Amino acid sequence: MLKYTHRLTLQHSLLILVTFNLLLTPGTGQNRPALNSEVLKTMHIRNIGPGAMSGRITAIAVDPTHPEVIYAGAASGGVWRSKSGGTAWEPIFDKAPTQGVGSIAINPRNPDEIWVGTGEGNPRNSQNFGVGIFKTINGGKDWVCMGLQNTRTIHRVVLHRDNPDIVFAASLGSTYGPTEDRGVFKSIDGGKTWNKTLYVNDLTGCADLVADPQNPNKLYAAMWEYRRWPWFFKSGGKGSGLYVSYDAGENWEKRTDKDGLPEGDLGRIGLAVAKSNPDIVYALVEAKENALYKSTDGGKKWQKMAEKGQGDRPFYYSEIYVDPKNENRVYSIYTFISKSEDGGKTFATWAGWTIHPDHHAFWISPDNPNYIINGNDGGLNITLDGGKTWRYAENIPVGQFYHVETDDEWPYNVYGGLQDNGSWVGPSAVWKSGGIRNSDWQEVYFGDGFETMPRKDDPRYVYAQSQGGELGLVDRKTGETKYIKPLHPDGETKLRFNWNAALAQDPWQPKGIFFGSQFLHHSNDLGQTWQILSPDLTTNDTSKMHQDVSGGLTFDATNAENHCTIITLSPSPVERGVGWVGTDDGNVQLTTDHGKTWTNFAKDLPDAPKNSWIPVIESSHHNP
Repeated sequence: MLKYTHRLTLQHSLLILVTFNLLLTPGTGQNRPALNSEVLKTMHIRNIGPGAMSGRITAIAVDPTHPEVIYAGAASGGVWRSKSGGTAWEPIFDKAPTQGVGSIAINPRNPDEIWVGTGEGNPRNSQNFGVGIFKTINGGKDWVCMGLQNTRTIHRVVLHRDNPDIVFAASLGSTYGPTEDRGVFKSIDGGKTWNKTLYVNDLTGCADLVADPQNPNKLYAAMWEYRRWPWFFKSGGKGSGLYVSYDAGENWEKRTDKDGLPEGDLGRIGLAVAKSNPDIVYALVEAKENALYKSTDGGKKWQKMAEKGQGDRPFYYSEIYVDPKNENRVYSIYTFISKSEDGGKTFATWAGWTIHPDHHAFWISPDNPNYIINGNDGGLNITLDGGKTWRYAENIPVGQFYHVETDDEWPYNVYGGLQDNGSWVGPSAVWKSGGIRNSDWQEVYFGDGFETMPRKDDPRYVYAQSQGGELGLVDRKTGETKYIKPLHPDGETKLRFNWNAALAQDPWQPKGIFFGSQFLHHSNDLGQTWQILSPDLTTNDTSKMHQDVSGGLTFDATNAENHCTIITLSPSPVERGVGWVGTDDGNVQLTTDHGKTWTNFAKDLPDAPKNSWIPVIESSHHNP
């Protein structure tokens, strides 16, 4: 039940609050309560917000015959459709076995035929994987899996312009290990069967795939060698490269430094072909020196263009787009959006903080290039005047909550931290007419939001986190925030905090809290002073502590790869001094004397792989 409600929370930003004793029937085996599914069937989900943000949009497609019909795919929120130019939205992918979306394609001859590649192509530490490619022939009422279940991430789906039975799928494969389910896959029978036509090695997937708008048999593919570990990320390798096919993907030619591309290992590459002049092709190339490259002969020879202003963090972005009516107007989407008016020689910021940063999807109308749709970590934005003004689609509820808490107010309040969208507090219900509004919600902390926890004795005060163990105590009434992240008392020892560090209240002290680095920290005065209650409770594996140089070709150290850390805390509410700790490297530690001594149960977990993440431990409320 916890897994199911968590999935819905990620899918629709629905904060699902249940009274467990209503759902549980008398115990079965070993006194474990059984879930009462009949009660679950009677429950009705209601969306309480907030609508001030959405969540990571990873794919955008528009009906070519009706430009007011928009499809948006979310990292963990499925596919949403608007028939009103982005005013009203409805989910159409909820019955699918996954809600992680990487790509959407529409058959231009039959817009009721829609393809969805599952698994987002943004291999961050909280990436969402997929289970293949899906197809509907009735506008999203019914979906059928058309195979490729082991690809994990399908970042691009391309339909042949003249024969929609020919379908191409670009698979990045699994981020966390070698697999042969990577590369470019082709179907000539509408997805019934697939043939892998471009494959390099078991660590190299296809990061981008585009077709020549005037010659559908000509394709460009960007192959990317990369890998993530929980403690490190590496972008780049000998498998990366740019490929061209002239026969609908049957055969491929590799472009190299002899053709003008950079020497040495390459990383992620973003591709775009100018519709107004398909001889103009752009490639945003990660290499020893990241830069934009341009071809004026249809991809045969390449020339370096801009080295600055064209993007950052290639592993998370690396997408380039061309105005369909002006081959010299180029957009690069990354933390911000920059634009070139001189064919890629120079770039200037086009959309900075006017809309939410961290951009992953982009669509330009082929008939009216001032009509642009953008997807980012905060949701979906639309401009009809070339970026002068933007409208935010506040009703695509796909925010990604890391944690949810409640207080004991009446009506009770709900607290939650979201991926890249801060920490929020809002009511579960209101007495006034009109229902819950955005103005009833309060953002209490910025950045990525994690555990957002009200003081049990006074919910006016809230503990809130951002990534890497940043911790504050917020006065909701005045807005004052006190920074309370602990330091080691010796002033030298470096504390390791997980991206999603563990925080818990002391059930025996109203002003007491526990916090986890590699040590268990305790404060009995609201975080003003701290005491370390434990030795290092992790494996302390120094081979997994090089996140400060993570990234591969492009340095990227954001605390996302912090490892050998505590990620869950569970003090017993039944017996003082009893508490459990779980780590990201497989340890389950128990103290029964407030941290004086510890017992590690890592070797006693049946069927658990060694060094597994232990993300949640729940202490019994009845038996210590």
